[in-house]
Amino acid sequence: MSGEEINPYELLNVKVESTDQEIRTAYRQRSLKVHPDRNPNNPDAARKFHELNQAYELLLDPLRRLALDAKLRLKQAQKERYKNYDLKRKTMVDELEERERALKKTKSDKQKEEAARSQETERIKDQGRRLREEKLKEFEKKEQEANSPAKEEQETDAPTLQSTDTTVRVKYSLSEHPSLTTASSLASLFAPFGAIDVDTIVVSLKSPKKAPHKPLKYGTALVPFKRIGDAFAAVCATGLPERGLRGIEVGWIGGSEPEILGWLRKKGHLGPLGSGLSGEPQVQQPEEKALPPQAQSRASGSDVFSSFPSSFPDFSTPGEAPKVKEFDYESLTLMRMRQAERARLEREILEKEGTES
Repeated sequence: MSGEEINPYELLNVKVESTDQEIRTAYRQRSLKVHPDRNPNNPDAARKFHELNQAYELLLDPLRRLALDAKLRLKQAQKERYKNYDLKRKTMVDELEERERALKKTKSDKQKEEAARSQETERIKDQGRRLREEKLKEFEKKEQEANSPAKEEQETDAPTLQSTDTTVRVKYSLSEHPSLTTASSLASLFAPFGAIDVDTIVVSLKSPKKAPHKPLKYGTALVPFKRIGDAFAAVCATGLPERGLRGIEVGWIGGSEPEILGWLRKKGHLGPLGSGLSGEPQVQQPEEKALPPQAQSRASGSDVFSSFPSSFPDFSTPGEAPKVKEFDYESLTLMRMRQAERARLEREILEKEGTES
């Protein structure tokens, strides 16, 4: 390669102001490293050694060295000039880019403002449309009420009585009631409220989970009544000493009262809880028709604590006088269904008591 393509000073790794002796010393050091005899496996060794010799000869020739220095100074001056040009060009490009970014931001802000204004317009339109529709519906409703004759509220069908609607959940402390450990003792306690299905009473006695060796702490039981009215009376008497339920918590098995009770209360056949003496609910018997003899015999046979009607009015046929429908569970099929349901609920209660303990 010629001296125009490769800087001899860089090739020998010397400075521009280096002396001839420094150049000779640098040449000897570099030649030993790139000599072909020392690098037989390097195909570029001969070329590098030849370039090193040319650079050495050029720098030891005063005239050629002066020409090289002048050329390098000119090249450096051009480089500095181009550097200034590049700086000005870069400044100009930065200004143009800044203006472009500002223009884009202004355009984006304008678009956002237009979109927000459009959304607000649509919102006002929708609000006006809704108000207009509401006014129209209200006007049509008033017009319909004014034109249509007053009609009596149609009676809806009574909800289906579930298999567990007559079962109550009893919880008590064994320290206060140590005798309530068997189904017969619970049946005797709740017998004043009405007939009980003694065979399907479930009793669960639990000791503290963290100390199973200690005495039993509390008991839980499922007491199935044969009539929902009797179960309702027992729930209303929860915790009342005059009913023999001091410290005994009686509630519905599902945590909320059956749907049939809410339906009767809505129809005016069942008073609200706490409206009677000693926590008894006030029950309003339907006045549409006297009860049949069979229902009257059952109602008269109920004890004084049963404040719930012994039969329910059947409004299955709108417009007709209510009929009396008896709810009993003496059939074998319903009994099996109740037993299966109580077994499931017993497992759930045992799991819940284990978690509470």
